[in-house]
Amino acid sequence: MLRRLSIRDFVIVDRLELDFGTGFGALTGETGAGKSILLDALSLALGERADAGVVRAGCDKADITAEFDLPPNGELTVWLAEQELDSGDGTLILRRTVDTGGRGKAWMNGTPVTLAQLRAAGQWLADIHGQHAHHALLRAEVQRQLLDTHAGAAELASEVAARWREWQRLSNLRQAAERDTAAFARERELLGWQLRELEELAFDSGEWSEINAEHGRLAHAADLLGGVGEALDSLGEGEQAVCSTLGHCVSRLSALEAIDPSLSEARELIDAAAIQADEALHILRRYRDRLELDPERLAEIERRIGAVMDMARKYRAAPEDLPLLAAEWRARLDTLEASADPERLAIAENEARAAFDAAAGQLSAARRVAAATLSLEITETMQSLAMVGGKFEVALIPFEPSAHGLENVEFQVSANPGQVLRCLAKVASGGELSRIGLAIQVMTSRDSATPTLIFDEVDVGIGGRVAEIVGQLLHRLGRDRQVLCVTHLPQVAACADWQWQIAKEIRDGQTLSIVTPLEEDARVEEIARMLGGVNITDTTRKHAAEMLAGKAG
Repeated sequence: MLRRLSIRDFVIVDRLELDFGTGFGALTGETGAGKSILLDALSLALGERADAGVVRAGCDKADITAEFDLPPNGELTVWLAEQELDSGDGTLILRRTVDTGGRGKAWMNGTPVTLAQLRAAGQWLADIHGQHAHHALLRAEVQRQLLDTHAGAAELASEVAARWREWQRLSNLRQAAERDTAAFARERELLGWQLRELEELAFDSGEWSEINAEHGRLAHAADLLGGVGEALDSLGEGEQAVCSTLGHCVSRLSALEAIDPSLSEARELIDAAAIQADEALHILRRYRDRLELDPERLAEIERRIGAVMDMARKYRAAPEDLPLLAAEWRARLDTLEASADPERLAIAENEARAAFDAAAGQLSAARRVAAATLSLEITETMQSLAMVGGKFEVALIPFEPSAHGLENVEFQVSANPGQVLRCLAKVASGGELSRIGLAIQVMTSRDSATPTLIFDEVDVGIGGRVAEIVGQLLHRLGRDRQVLCVTHLPQVAACADWQWQIAKEIRDGQTLSIVTPLEEDARVEEIARMLGGVNITDTTRKHAAEMLAGKAG
């Protein structure tokens, strides 16, 4: 769960240190006070994209840090260990900065990470339902994903998609084999001939560097022998050989050193030079003995180089890339060989189809069970949200096999008694959609493994008794999870276990957002403000106190 959020120079926040509690927490305040800014900052820490506009005016960068308690033995803990990001103390600290140029940096437990890694971790930490999230429920893919998650079949759905792709791949290969048999045969013949030509050359990339080095030595053997001979004459084989001269100097200075010990340093240096010169002399002699003029070997290497170059020019490739080209041709030839047998491909295709059918059948069965329970749960919730007699149903409409299985998923609703069930997008009004969407979000949030659930003004368009029911739903959800809700409804805020007030203040000519944790008396005052507006009476305060006293227990 979220323990702490630190915000620096973000939009109209200069500096905030927020410690979060368990259960259901409400964030309230005047319109435009910046209630959603806190959630925007948290979203940034969880890997959402940002631009330079989030940096507070006059500052160099925005800096967000979020600290979470990790669920024990969870998937996130395993993932962190695999990424070598585990702190070992059961906490996870996410940090994100964005500068005025829009460039950002991210850290996880103090280690620099990519935005993708930050987002990956964020998926395990928090679910954020935006104030327009119910509109996303009109999309078929969102409905399908919600049902599969509710059914605990998200991995099975991924497996169905993978088996579909394999089936289609083999089907396309089989059709191509039947359609292009003659063309494939010609291509196989050409590739076979080209491969045999390269195999006869028996060339590998390591040989290329070796024969070029040997060619360089043989082609310049005369120059090498002449230069080495001159060096040998100078060092030890000429009339004025350096080695002999240095040896004589060492002998002479050794005798004089007995008279004046200060000559020892010079004698030692010359002695060392004599030793090194003698070593060089031996090395050069061995080199001269190995090096020889070999016109036949030179001609052989030049023929080899010419053959490789001819082959490279023929196939428009660098000489060292010829082995890679041969590997590509072998892979293509293997594919063509497999395509040469449509009957074998048809067998493989049928096996892939059977595997898809089996997985898709399991997915359909899981969907049917989940659709029945989800339909019942949301229908029951609708009754308490001023939609008495309304009905919700998750319809599974048989369809041609696809990557998504054997049916389309469609959310259907009848908002009033006696109405025929129709597609959610075509029936629900704005207010009805808000209430149904909230019911779906609350019901499906129970399926999420994330410890923190965040609702950003999802209660827009409702009020009165319905708002109180929504507050009770969120309160019950907070018994098992940490629930944060930005709300403008006093009925919802009164059901919270704790409450913060977000407000604006002018400081040094700048508008800044401040957050105040509310104790009991302050909560009464804030609920009264939400109920009564500018003029707060004792009656309004009494009503607010009664709402807080009667919240869900």
